[in-house]
Amino acid sequence: NYVSGGMKTIRLPRWLGEWAPVKTKCDLSKPCPANFFAFKICSGAANVVGPSLCFENHMIMSPVKNNVGRGLNIALVNGTTGTVMRQKTFDMYSGDVQFLVKFLKEIPEGTLVLVASYDDPGTKMNSEVRQLFSSLGSSYADQLGFRDSWVFLGAKDLRSKSPFEQFLKNNPQTNKYEGWPELLELEGCVPLKIA
Repeated sequence: NYVSGGMKTIRLPRWLGEWAPVKTKCDLSKPCPANFFAFKICSGAANVVGPSLCFENHMIMSPVKNNVGRGLNIALVNGTTGTVMRQKTFDMYSGDVQFLVKFLKEIPEGTLVLVASYDDPGTKMNSEVRQLFSSLGSSYADQLGFRDSWVFLGAKDLRSKSPFEQFLKNNPQTNKYEGWPELLELEGCVPLKIA
């Protein structure tokens, strides 16, 4: 309550502390209601800045943690507890396709799947991978191509399309960066799965 400024001591009004900005989980624009998890997913920017995945104020993957790479950066989270189960990067340019198929097929029921692209998510993506992402709720997996930007949150037992997805096509006429579209940022509140 007091700030000392040399020879003078000034008392700050009590109401000043009430105006401090509210800190939200994952720095969301507004807090999530009870029984919802907060998340923020950012795609990479060109081939320069890597993507980031935050869940319930826990930065799962980011360039600062040095655990992201080009291709698809994926985190699996328990939909009931919010516990991070696994995270992995799949380089779609060099051919991690079979490893990705195995990874997606082994996702347990009730698992949330967070995905962020970086550099190139779709060059070698085959129809099986596209179908597996579609079964997780993706509306854009069939369209992913060379250097597209994509962020997505789906679930293993989702019965409809996920409302949490953004996609931007690589287009030389509209790209923000020379050979890449701009970075995408997706944030929101996902309901926890009641067991």
